[in-house]
Amino acid sequence: MSKDYPIPAGYLERETEVKKSRFIARIYPVSDRDEVRACVEQAHRDFPDARHVCWGYQIGRPGSAAEAAMNDDGEPSGTAGKPILGVIQHKDMGDVLVIVIRYFGGIKLGAGGLVRAYAGAAESVLSAVGRVVQQARVRATVELGFADEQPLRHWSEGHEGCLESVSYSSHVTARVSLPVANQEAFSAFCDAHQLDYRFET
Repeated sequence: MSKDYPIPAGYLERETEVKKSRFIARIYPVSDRDEVRACVEQAHRDFPDARHVCWGYQIGRPGSAAEAAMNDDGEPSGTAGKPILGVIQHKDMGDVLVIVIRYFGGIKLGAGGLVRAYAGAAESVLSAVGRVVQQARVRATVELGFADEQPLRHWSEGHEGCLESVSYSSHVTARVSLPVANQEAFSAFCDAHQLDYRFET
């Protein structure tokens, strides 16, 4: 079961300049490592001549993230990915990826300057992005007859639920995701229709 926590409302890009070096910061809501990889690959395609494409992300609840990682992409160790991730963690936001693309401007910034520049770039985009709350949800597996599938779909649509998967054999097996707030109503629906269901823990 997922918990309530703020995530980025969507994609956003901001650019800052430090001693002629351009820092282009992008923020994305992400839910797994595959999405992170796709976003980083897209940044490399969008800026093929950039000197560095550095990033940091955390997935899950802020403060106890299920997964977090960072990458300096050729900058001195600890001067890019770590400050990016540090700002993310300070912002108390989950399911978030920040990528900072750097175009070198000819003036070396030094380790301290790089840390400040990457942290500043991450800050610019994290401060500007909107937030939405990731609503706590629960999943249930339901065994039902073919005639009950349409009523289940109709109920789900009216209660912010969704059928994540449906398989057919002698009966129908559906996997339903719904807000925790609607868990009791779902139980009542299943009981009324005599459906066999179980919530995932």
